[in-house]
Amino acid sequence: MDTQKISLKKIAPVLMAFFVMSFVDLVGIGVDRVSKDMSLSSTLAQLIPSAAFLWFLLLSVPVGVLQARLGKRFMLNVGMIITAIGLLFPFLHYSFTIVLVGFALLGIGNTIVQVSANPLLVDVVPGNRTSSFLSFSQFVKAIGSMLGAPLAGFFALKFGDWKLLFLVFGVVSLLTVLWLGNVKIEESKQESQKVSLSSSFKLLGNGFILLMVLSIFLVVGVDVGFNSNSGQFLIKHFGIDQTAAESGRSVYFFGRMLGTFAGAIMLAKISSRKFFMWTSVLGIICLVLILLAKSTAMAWVLVFLIGLAVANIWPLVFSIAVGKYPDRTNEISGLMMMAISGGAVIPLLIGWVSDISNMTIGMSILVGCMVYLWAVSVYCLKKN
Repeated sequence: MDTQKISLKKIAPVLMAFFVMSFVDLVGIGVDRVSKDMSLSSTLAQLIPSAAFLWFLLLSVPVGVLQARLGKRFMLNVGMIITAIGLLFPFLHYSFTIVLVGFALLGIGNTIVQVSANPLLVDVVPGNRTSSFLSFSQFVKAIGSMLGAPLAGFFALKFGDWKLLFLVFGVVSLLTVLWLGNVKIEESKQESQKVSLSSSFKLLGNGFILLMVLSIFLVVGVDVGFNSNSGQFLIKHFGIDQTAAESGRSVYFFGRMLGTFAGAIMLAKISSRKFFMWTSVLGIICLVLILLAKSTAMAWVLVFLIGLAVANIWPLVFSIAVGKYPDRTNEISGLMMMAISGGAVIPLLIGWVSDISNMTIGMSILVGCMVYLWAVSVYCLKKN
């Protein structure tokens, strides 16, 4: 979509799909609540995000190929239906095995949603507004992510069952399917080269694409790693009680929400590559400080700032890569969604290191991830 005209009728249901996309962030509240209910170790608890995010590694590229044939909107609706089914499993039967099955289905649905939603959004917004709208889509996603913890607390207090959250989000997923299904969208097609598994993986031979795919792997690892471990970190490192520590997750997502909103505005005027560099620097500084801080008040400020720093890196990396190779959107989208499997690997690594040493050393892994992102941002800036 190269014109300046913006169609809210087309954009709104696609943006709502990003709200549904946020439901995978329930892994954080799932880790805290299920750990408490079932007395899980750090390593065992981190199987919850691993069960959800492993599917990005296995399914992203095949889904990218499939959507090139069946259409982005069709695949997006399929993903949201599977998401709804996954959300119902732990609501209907609450055991650790069923929780893992539910989050696995949530991960499968979310994989399809993320592969399809980003390029579909590119199709419905003006070409010169891609970075801005991709950041705004993350603002919408952050709203859903931020609502998870307080809603779980509300349902637990009001109805005695925090798992009602799964039912509500499942219904929202199905309503979004109906909305998107009733909107006509003209999708772009890749005519220059047939999309296949081979053509997708061959792109990893391109050094620039490989750097950007690894960037997605690590930024998602930072996001999910902080989300799923922040509650236990605040409890163990700062002595904060569990209810307050769970609220820390909402503070983090509030920072992400404001960051994506600000990014949507700023990226209309600022180079995406410069923005990438400075937000990476902020992330490094804040992660180091929260590991060293002793003040509870400072901890809350830093949790917010970490959310602010991480907020725009995903859409920045995606838009920079697609901007350089606009004719390979489907393949790039598939590879980058595959890299979201970082959300399965990094949190599990943090949990394992925390069990054999302590939580602070485990969380220091996030600093290393951010240093890599900063290095890639500098490389992108020099190659601009």
